[in-house]
Amino acid sequence: MPEGDTVWNTARVLQRALAGARLTGSDFRVPQLAATDLTGWTVHESASRGKHLLLRLTAPTDAAATQTTDTARADAPRADTARADAARADAPRADAPRTDAPRADAPRTGAARADAPPAGAAAASGRDWTLHSHLRMDGAWRAYAPGERWAARPAHLIRVVLRSPGAVAVGYHLHELALIPTAEEESLVGHLGPDLLGPDWDPDEAVRRLAAHPDETIGEALLDQRNLAGVGNLYKCEVLFLRGVSPWTPVRAVPDLAGTVGLAQRLLAANRGRWTQSTTGSLHRGQTSYVYGRRAQPCRRCGTAIRKEELGERVTYWCPACQPDR
Repeated sequence: MPEGDTVWNTARVLQRALAGARLTGSDFRVPQLAATDLTGWTVHESASRGKHLLLRLTAPTDAAATQTTDTARADAPRADTARADAARADAPRADAPRTDAPRADAPRTGAARADAPPAGAAAASGRDWTLHSHLRMDGAWRAYAPGERWAARPAHLIRVVLRSPGAVAVGYHLHELALIPTAEEESLVGHLGPDLLGPDWDPDEAVRRLAAHPDETIGEALLDQRNLAGVGNLYKCEVLFLRGVSPWTPVRAVPDLAGTVGLAQRLLAANRGRWTQSTTGSLHRGQTSYVYGRRAQPCRRCGTAIRKEELGERVTYWCPACQPDR
């Protein structure tokens, strides 16, 4: 499940594989970036922000590399659509300021941005750029040794390939794929709340943001990345079970928001650095969660059958006995 810890782990994989390397080739298999060539560009950092991946690169000073496309999302004709979709992927509230409205200075469909470099300009300018991607529910990056078979997923799901002398990074089924000046990263991730695994983690700010919407259910509020960045459906379900809170409880009625936020951060941090996500302390198959993915199975605490139901646009798992409606 690509939640904040998975994205953090993925960023570390790319950091180990590519950081400091000069790319020997690139292959973008998406319409708007299909002509982009990052050969000769240097990868200097891979970072995560909530559920967003940021691969930071520097263009070469020679004219060998060319950058023929503007900031673009894989399936979007408008250059600033990636910004809107990045915000939508993080579940903005219905009453939040519109993040999908076009900017006043947005270019017409198919037009390049006014500050976008023409072919070859990026190489000449030496500006820093960021390759942004979002995993959503099904995206993934994998790193391979040169010559190693790419066996993770079917080839038709590949969206980008980055080659270096020591590794090949392959991005599968990526979303919101965009190449933007690093100085403009905030246009894609600036709407996010405090990152549970980031250096900016601020539990008080996360509590403040949650409390600002007292009538929203706590289940939906935890998934809103504008409140706190990194919680997905798995951790939402598990945190609320461990706190004994029904997912349908309004934020205003949650007894201890600070305790809920703190537990979410500790659970994600505990799984940082490993791919098996566990909230129970066990890494054995079938024993890693209390309620998530366990519909109709007995609660590990009380034996009541775990229930599954839709909440907003996502399903939720909970124990009706351990998490009674208030």
